[in-house]
Amino acid sequence: MILLVLLASVLIVLVTIYQYDEQTKDYNIKRFGRKESTIKQDIEIELKRKTTYAVTTENLSKIFQDRIYEMAAVHKLTIIMYDMNGTFLKSSKPYNFDMAKDLPLAKEIVRELANNSNHRILKSKQEKDITYQSSYTYINDLRFKRIGILEIQIAQNNEEQKKELQEFISRLSLVYILMFIAAIVLAYFLSSYITRSIQTISEIIKETRLNKRNEKITLNAASSEINSLVESYNNMIDQLEESAVKLAQSEREQAWREMAKQVAHEIKNPLTPMRLSVQSFDRRFDPNDPNIKEKMSEYSQTLIQQIDVMSSIASAFSDFAKMPTQRREKLDVVDVVKHALDIFTEDYIHYIPKEESLFANLDKTQLIRIVTNLVKNATQAMKKDEENPRIEVKVASEGNNVKIIVSDNGKGINDENKKLIFEPKFTTKTSGMGLGLPMIKKIIEAYDGSINFTSSEGIGTVFTVILPKI
Repeated sequence: MILLVLLASVLIVLVTIYQYDEQTKDYNIKRFGRKESTIKQDIEIELKRKTTYAVTTENLSKIFQDRIYEMAAVHKLTIIMYDMNGTFLKSSKPYNFDMAKDLPLAKEIVRELANNSNHRILKSKQEKDITYQSSYTYINDLRFKRIGILEIQIAQNNEEQKKELQEFISRLSLVYILMFIAAIVLAYFLSSYITRSIQTISEIIKETRLNKRNEKITLNAASSEINSLVESYNNMIDQLEESAVKLAQSEREQAWREMAKQVAHEIKNPLTPMRLSVQSFDRRFDPNDPNIKEKMSEYSQTLIQQIDVMSSIASAFSDFAKMPTQRREKLDVVDVVKHALDIFTEDYIHYIPKEESLFANLDKTQLIRIVTNLVKNATQAMKKDEENPRIEVKVASEGNNVKIIVSDNGKGINDENKKLIFEPKFTTKTSGMGLGLPMIKKIIEAYDGSINFTSSEGIGTVFTVILPKI
């Protein structure tokens, strides 16, 4: 709408200027034609008067000796007379008497006038705001015999028309400026009214989520197209909820299947040596054997070890299935991390605290679990033939957060495994259930913290943990 109003304004101004220019040209031509007609009538009247001079070409300058000045003054133009060959005879400009020999009529005009069917030539030229017009016609005697050529010149000043045009354009511009402002205001409110429903739909669509209940759109007044869009969206919401329910059910079933397979696999591992131990004991059991007590003790220890393994498997899955309860307390992170590293005997583990003490509200047990898991993984990433193994544990303060960095110069993590590192059941070790890193990730995220890592094969890995102090 605004563009159309602006375009219309520009076009109307251009058309107006063009129209004024054409009108000015037409007005000047008609005005000059009227003056020319009047001059010719005056000349005819003058020739009809009884004078002492015969009406001939040679006497034209004598007949109009004084009268030519009166006619030129009354009509405010210049009158020049020539003979039939274009030789100058008389002019309303007095000084032309002295320049008569230098002011002959151009031969081209004489020939053009003779060949023109109307026996009239009109010449015009524009210089700045002045229009110069000249006409050439024949002077006839009382018997309509051509006795001379009449040239009439007029200079018409267009300054007045130009001022009128400027005044009109200024008024028109004022009107269109008001219309333009009105169009902007109208377009704003009109577009706001039209897009209000679309904005409401847009905001609701932005809040649409698969994992939550989405509200349907209800509009009181809207166009049929908007109502059709709303109806399509509401139908999509119904289908989305059905799909979400089916997807959640499918994911739960898949998760239970995967968990059941993993639990079954992990439990089978200790059951196999337990079965073999029982079968071996059954074959070799001899009540009279003098070492029967030692063998019974050995057999019992084997079973107990495997039962402990099964118990640890059950505990690991239980811990992963439910988030451990957080007991926040104010503790010195530097001191807790130091005690967590005391269980490791490797001399290549170096503790580098950046602060003497660093207090935060955290669960001590969970903090120890985070540190020991990361350090344990780092020790297991060391190559057996590593010449200078080194693990560094750094603790530092970063604004309102605690930063714990565990770095090693082990074998690193390849690109294929980087995206799986926090996935449950994923492990690159021959033993273990792959629940350590996913478990500590859940602990860290429960504190609104973060854990990330960088790793290069053959160079090492750096894990960075960010935990809020409060």
